[in-house]
Amino acid sequence: MAPTIEERVSELEEKMARLLSEKKKAPSDAPWWDQWFGAFKDNADFDAAMEHGAEYRRSQPTAAVERKNEVSA
Repeated sequence: MAPTIEERVSELEEKMARLLSEKKKAPSDAPWWDQWFGAFKDNADFDAAMEHGAEYRRSQPTAAVERKNEVSA
């Protein structure tokens, strides 16, 4: 048997109360990036990943090179 509208509303009210109480327990209203700032400090794997990404970006042609190739083609 399907729940009545009263049961559904009651369940929603309970869930809403739980969500609101969880939000109040949040550490702060600081932006999310502040909570992550420094999380990878002195992490060699993270540093290596960033270097690999930088190498890849440096290997990609710049917009000027792409325009030059379009003109000469």
